[in-house]
Amino acid sequence: MASGSTAGFSRQSPGRVSSSSSPKCRYRSESEADLVPTAKSLSRLCSRDEAERTTALEKLSDNVLMYLSLDRSGSNGLSPKTLLHLLRLSLSCPLQEVRHKASELLRSAQEQGVAVPRALASGPSAFIPAKQILLDGLDQDVLIESFLSLGRVDHVTTVMALHPAYLSCFLKTQHALLEMDGPLPHHWRHYIAVMAAARHHCSYLVQQHSACFLEAGGEESWLSGLEQAPTKLRSLQSLNKLMAHRPWLITQQHIQELVCPGADPRWSLAELIHAIVVLAHAHSLCSFVWGCGLNPESDHTGGFTFQPSSPSYVPRSPHSPAHEDARQELLDGAMEVEVLMKRMVELQQQEEECSQEEIITRFERERSESIPTAVVREAPPDMVRHLVEDPEFRYEDFAPRGEQCPTTMRAQDYSWEDHGYCLVNRLLPDMGQLLDEKFQVVSNLTYHRMAMHEGVDTHTLRKALWNYIHCLYGIRYDDYDYGSVNVLLERSLKVFVKTMACHPEQTTVRIYNDFWIHFRHSEKVHANLIVMEARLQAALLYTLRAITHYMR
Repeated sequence: MASGSTAGFSRQSPGRVSSSSSPKCRYRSESEADLVPTAKSLSRLCSRDEAERTTALEKLSDNVLMYLSLDRSGSNGLSPKTLLHLLRLSLSCPLQEVRHKASELLRSAQEQGVAVPRALASGPSAFIPAKQILLDGLDQDVLIESFLSLGRVDHVTTVMALHPAYLSCFLKTQHALLEMDGPLPHHWRHYIAVMAAARHHCSYLVQQHSACFLEAGGEESWLSGLEQAPTKLRSLQSLNKLMAHRPWLITQQHIQELVCPGADPRWSLAELIHAIVVLAHAHSLCSFVWGCGLNPESDHTGGFTFQPSSPSYVPRSPHSPAHEDARQELLDGAMEVEVLMKRMVELQQQEEECSQEEIITRFERERSESIPTAVVREAPPDMVRHLVEDPEFRYEDFAPRGEQCPTTMRAQDYSWEDHGYCLVNRLLPDMGQLLDEKFQVVSNLTYHRMAMHEGVDTHTLRKALWNYIHCLYGIRYDDYDYGSVNVLLERSLKVFVKTMACHPEQTTVRIYNDFWIHFRHSEKVHANLIVMEARLQAALLYTLRAITHYMR
C-alpha cells in the first residue's frame, strides 16, 4: 500500500530486518558510510525530470560499486536496508532503466561475495500468476505515475492497476486520508491503520503502516503492544473491533463515550470522523489484500531471504488444478457462464414489480441463508497478535437462525447519498467528495465483457454483488428485488464474497479458484473491488448514523 505523500523513498521504509535473517555488518569508517545510498539519494530516482533521474541512477551505481570496491572482505558492508531497496527496485520499478540497473548492482554485489536478498514469491499475488497479470494488461502509465508520486509500486497498486480508473481514484483518496492536512497527526493515522489491520491478522498492511508510522516520527515502542500507545488511541479499540466485525452494534453511546464533555481523553468530532474513515479504509483494504492473495512485499518480513536458493527447489503452484476432474470443472464453468448470461438477460427484461412484503421476505431469506465459511488458519504472527485487544471477538451473522436479530437498517432511512456524504464532508472537508467519487467509480466500472463474451451489460450482476454484501451487514433497499441475488450469485461465489467481506483472513486459494472458473483474473479482481467498497460503505453507514443520533 503506497501511501507516501511525495516523490521519494523518504515516506517508505522496509520491514524491520531481524539479526537472524541477514548477515552481520562489519564496522564502517565515516568515508565508507558516506558512500552508502540514502533515502534521499534513492528518492531522486522518482524525479519527474528524466535528466535528474539519469544523474541519480548514475550516482547510485557509482556509490554502490565504489563501496563494494572498498569492501574487499566480502562481509556485506552494504546494509540490509540498502540491499532490500535495490531488490524492490529490481522487481517492481516500472522504469526499465532503474529496474535493470538495480538488478545489475545486486549481481555485482553477489560477485563480490556479498549475501544479497532474494524475493520469496514470484509475483504480487499467490492466487494470480504473475504472467497472467501481465496478460490481462497493466497500464504502464498508471504504474509509472504511482512510482513517481509515491516512491514505490507495491502489490496493492500492481493488482489494482488492472483497473486504472479505480486505482487513480483509490490513490487520490488514500493520499488525502493519510498524508494531507487534517485533524489527526500523520503518525497517529498510520497507527490507527495498524490497529485496524491487526483485527484481520493482516501482517501485510501492519508492516506497511508500521513503516509509514516510523517514517512520520512515531515511537517504535508503540508497535510492541497497544499498552504502549497513548490512552486516547487505545480508547478507539471498542469502535475498531465493532467496525471490523459487527458494525450494526454501534450506537450513539459508543460515540458519546469518546466525544462528550468530560470524556477522558476526549475526541473532537472532526478527529473522530478522521479516525473512523481511516479504520474503515484499513478494514476494507484487508479484504482486498486477503481476497487477492497478496504476497508480502520483497522488503517485508516474510517476503525475502538472504539464503541462496536451492537448485532442486521447485515452488508449489497454488494455481494448478487441485482435482483430477479439472477438465470437467472447466466444462461446468463454461456452462455456468452461459446460464449466468441467460439469467442476466431475463432479469433485465423482467417487467413485473415485487410487492414490499415480497421484497422483505426475499431479503430475510438471503440474510439468513447458511453459507459455510469457517476455515482453520494458523495463529497470527507476533507482530499482529500483540496489537489486538479481545482477539476472540469476531464476525457473527447479522441474523443467526433461531435468534432475535438487530433491527434492519433501511437504506431509505439512512443512506450514504442523503446522510453520510454530507456529514463526512462537513467534519472532514473534501473527504466525503473523494469517497463518493470512489463509490461511483466502482459501481459504474464496466468493460462490457464477461468471461469469453463481449458487449455484455453487467449492471445487474454488479448491483447484485453490492446489495448482497449490504444484505450480509443488515442493510435493506426497499426498491431492490433480492430474488436477483439468488439468481445471479451461485453458491461458490457467495462463499468467496462472504468470506472476503466478513472474515477475510480465512480466504484461501481454493475459495478463490472455485468461483467464476472461466472468468479472467481481472474480472475476479473487479469483484474484489466491489466487495471492498460495499463493505467500506456499510461500516461507515452504521458509524455515521450513530454520530448523527448523538448530534441530535
